[in-house]
Amino acid sequence: MRIGIIGATGWLGSALGGRLLSLGIVTPDRLVVANRSGARSDYHGHAVTWARDAVELAALSDIVVVSVRPQDWPALGLGAEGKLVLSFMAGVGSDRLRDCGGRIVRAMPNAAADIGRSWTPWWADQGVTDADRQAVTTILSAIGTSDEIARESQIDLMTALPGSGAAYPALMAVAMARFMTDNGLPPDIAWRAADAAVCGGAAMLAGRIADAPALLAAYRDYRGTTAAGIDAAEAAGFSAAIRAALDAAARKARAMAGDAPA
Repeated sequence: MRIGIIGATGWLGSALGGRLLSLGIVTPDRLVVANRSGARSDYHGHAVTWARDAVELAALSDIVVVSVRPQDWPALGLGAEGKLVLSFMAGVGSDRLRDCGGRIVRAMPNAAADIGRSWTPWWADQGVTDADRQAVTTILSAIGTSDEIARESQIDLMTALPGSGAAYPALMAVAMARFMTDNGLPPDIAWRAADAAVCGGAAMLAGRIADAPALLAAYRDYRGTTAAGIDAAEAAGFSAAIRAALDAAARKARAMAGDAPA
């Protein structure tokens, strides 16, 4: 299959393209790329085909990946009649994507794609074939793991949570490090402490995240210092703040397409 990536030098597009090549899922001669700034001398160390625009890219590709900002969608003028179109855009629904004439799949990778650790939920429109689904699974395997979800409306929720990548852990790490520096710790030590809690601690849940309630219960039952911290965090609205953040992100995802020029 010839894969085309629109927005191939952006964050997600570049991660996908680079890993497709490095893992041998696609060979350089079967990768077509396009971006706003124009062709470069190489792409992740390979000579690939650079398309002038979305129209040329679609003509040269069997599968078109759209990895641009939602606001850029109307200006692309993509015509992909009969092609599989895999969209990474938040907020641009299938009702608008169908205008390109392709078979539509919407997916929501996150920044962990860069290290092959994205979990990517995706939804398939009517007309997407079993062969298309296999192709989507293969393409997304380059950046991590994936699952098909049942309803398009759930993509907005996925934008809010897995689509956020490391944002919320980073937010927590910053708060923890600031607490330490505010209490006199040097910054390098403060950041190591935050790393131990956010990165090292999270490793305990890797592969068994559903055990999180039981882990919290164990800390609370011990009634030690961490239990006191958990209780204070909940009293200060920690869980409510997370829910508010996810709700705001999901609402933003639904509104983003409306922000794009008609």
